[in-house]
Amino acid sequence: MNTGGIIEYINSVSLRPVRLMEVCGTHTHSIARAGIKSQLPANIKLISGPGCPVCVTPAETIDAFLGLSSDRNVIITTYGDMLRVPGSEPGDSLYTRKALGADVRIVYSPTDAVDLAMQNPLREVVFLGVGFETTAPGTAAAIEYAIDNKAENFHVFSMLKRVEPALRTLIEDPGFNIDGFIVPGHVAAVIGEDGFSFLPDDYGLPGVVTGFSPDDIWRGLYMLIDMLTHKKPCIKNAYKGVVHKNGNPIAKEFIDKFFSVRDDEWRGLGHIKNSGFAIKGEYSLYDAEKFFNLKPHKPATSSPCLCGEIIKGKAEPEDCPLFGRVCAPDDPVGPCMVSGEGACSAAYKYKRII
Repeated sequence: MNTGGIIEYINSVSLRPVRLMEVCGTHTHSIARAGIKSQLPANIKLISGPGCPVCVTPAETIDAFLGLSSDRNVIITTYGDMLRVPGSEPGDSLYTRKALGADVRIVYSPTDAVDLAMQNPLREVVFLGVGFETTAPGTAAAIEYAIDNKAENFHVFSMLKRVEPALRTLIEDPGFNIDGFIVPGHVAAVIGEDGFSFLPDDYGLPGVVTGFSPDDIWRGLYMLIDMLTHKKPCIKNAYKGVVHKNGNPIAKEFIDKFFSVRDDEWRGLGHIKNSGFAIKGEYSLYDAEKFFNLKPHKPATSSPCLCGEIIKGKAEPEDCPLFGRVCAPDDPVGPCMVSGEGACSAAYKYKRII
């Protein structure tokens, strides 16, 4: 069925009001850019979930690496999305710290940070390892690259997180009200479609693995609506060219070699058991938390930013009193606005068509 036929079908089907969640931030921006929400009937609503790794990084973690940037012997390396993410103090970010003299550099892969460490043997180079299962294999490969090249001044601040525990926490929240999921395709490429079988098996909820083009997303929506209509929840894979049933075994081996599972903090979702990746003890030299004895502390004050509620699907970006007023991409208050995958960023950028 072509996209036109799918839209016609979705608008004609008789179905109770349903709320569907796209977990991945890339899906969120594709949906906003294509104006997909505006083409759905009133009884079908799309909600953004906790699929933006920058957005779910808590303020105390951001404060920890901001403090580390003050050490003149340290070079902070990061993906571009982390540069403007504010800590607990308004306006305090790596961008600000860099302007004040901190050595902060954008890299395009973690191995670039290892190369930088080899070029600067008298300084400590810290890579901010943010992401989900998608970026964990590349971060693990960088540690191996550092070991092979004896770059003992390279360290990873692991902020890597696991998607399944977060979705379980979300679903088990008493206020949870989601009927189906567009699961993150990039994560599924690593852990496989079977990595999301807990949705129908444990909660009776359908899920679809799909790509990121508008046609891919419409195909995924069709599958979800069809499963809800016939009350047959399962996991369907509309991204078979990239995602396989059991995922990528080599990527999973890299994760298992260098990381162990630990409890972790998520912005909006709180403390979640077994939801993070810690660098294994035998590689502690490359663990920035241990090397620098970093111990994040919860900030004393809270912000009126609703990023936490938006991540949980309990609020829309426009519900936040700061949205578009004092919070905008050029001067963000919360991570959902600053990140290229954030729901607020998408709503602000494409507000005329969503």
